[in-house]
Amino acid sequence: MVADSSSPLRLASDEDSTKRRQILDGARKVFLDLGFDGASMGEIARSAGVSKGTLYVYFTDKSRLFEAIVEEESLEQGKAAFNFDPERNVETTLPEFGRAYVQLLCRPGGGSAIRTVMSIAERMPEVGRRFYEEVLARTVHRLGTYLEARATVGDLLIDDYELAAWQFMQMCQATLFQAFIFQAKPAPSSEQIAKVVDSATHVFLTAYRKPNG
Repeated sequence: MVADSSSPLRLASDEDSTKRRQILDGARKVFLDLGFDGASMGEIARSAGVSKGTLYVYFTDKSRLFEAIVEEESLEQGKAAFNFDPERNVETTLPEFGRAYVQLLCRPGGGSAIRTVMSIAERMPEVGRRFYEEVLARTVHRLGTYLEARATVGDLLIDDYELAAWQFMQMCQATLFQAFIFQAKPAPSSEQIAKVVDSATHVFLTAYRKPNG
């Protein structure tokens, strides 16, 4: 009897997760196509293939729905397996991280949440702040911690590790991310990313490598 009673609960949970996924996918498309202001719960329901009644069971309004999309993007980027092992040398770690980071930022379809966050951050600062802290600042902190570890063993000479981390990440995005996020160019190829990241690594190490290190 215990096994029989637990099965419906598991199925209900699976169905609930699938329906929520369906709603988020539909909402993401509407927000990307129409922007936050242009999106309506009715349009989102149609895009997701659900009734408005079902939509309101999961989300009370489009602000809560948008926040859920931002949270999902934060989790997705948080899963990125950047290898910041402090024992690895900078010549290996920096270009490897730079390539992976830009590929994550500029992945096809990956810019929709960022564009929408940028457009709504002034009106919903808590959403923009959460995205900044959970996505951008967290990665900066991890890279900065790695740079500090390598400075400790004598590879680098850096006064401000967080600033140095920001500088490297921004250089890796040069000519790639802004063109992508504003839809001026498609997602960059692996070759284009490698060219920019290799240049960023060279400039960074020229500035911060410890003499005779």
